[in-house]
Amino acid sequence: MPEEEFILTDTHTHIYYHANSSKLDEQLQRCFERNIYRLFLPNVDSESIQPVLDTVNAYPQNCFPMLGLHPCSVKENYKEELDIIGKALADNKVYAVGEIGLDLYWDKSTLEIQKDAFRTQVAWAKELNLPIDIHCREAFDELFPLLEELKDEKLFGILHCFTGTLEQAQRGIDLGFALGIGGVVTYKKAGLDAVVREIDLHHLVLETDAPYLAPTPYRGKENESSYLYHVAEKVADLHQISVEELAKITTENSKRIFNI
Repeated sequence: MPEEEFILTDTHTHIYYHANSSKLDEQLQRCFERNIYRLFLPNVDSESIQPVLDTVNAYPQNCFPMLGLHPCSVKENYKEELDIIGKALADNKVYAVGEIGLDLYWDKSTLEIQKDAFRTQVAWAKELNLPIDIHCREAFDELFPLLEELKDEKLFGILHCFTGTLEQAQRGIDLGFALGIGGVVTYKKAGLDAVVREIDLHHLVLETDAPYLAPTPYRGKENESSYLYHVAEKVADLHQISVEELAKITTENSKRIFNI
């Protein structure tokens, strides 16, 4: 990892979907060509633990694991899933509990067990002094009261793939969270650019959520972590600074959150 160059950090990528394949190597090489040297990998369920760990083992200087149960993976067997993930957290060095959270886009009927899984995992994070990486889709009205219930000096982390309003952004920041900004900031009609312009850069980190939500000019195609550069260009432009300066600030933010 070169010290003289600026370093961009992808704080949320599922690049491990390509674990143990040439596609992983090719995508990471494209990252390095764009000064993207740090990638944080959230699993989603028990089956995705090993691909995360395999990717981290292959690129230990660049890839850092998070472990958690994604809200869309919270089903009837969620306590069994949590048992497996909890053991993996105890057995491995990880940098956050995630991705965890609430998702009411696909299935509103699981809200109560989503909340239960979330509370359990927040307790783990507090015990381990780790940040949480929150997935929230169409559920801010449910998430914020939950965070206020759990709020103490040990609750912190990232609101991953933040696409909310300025008011929601400020509420998240007040609760101790950074905002993860991804490809949506480049979409003309999303309105996220107007929000990001108003937020102090010390509250922002960058992400791709690859292979989802590719930024313009790749919208609608498979996303990859090397496209983080386009997110960085957009956020830098909104704040009228260089990509190099933005990289320095947002990577420092990520180091503070993940304690690296």
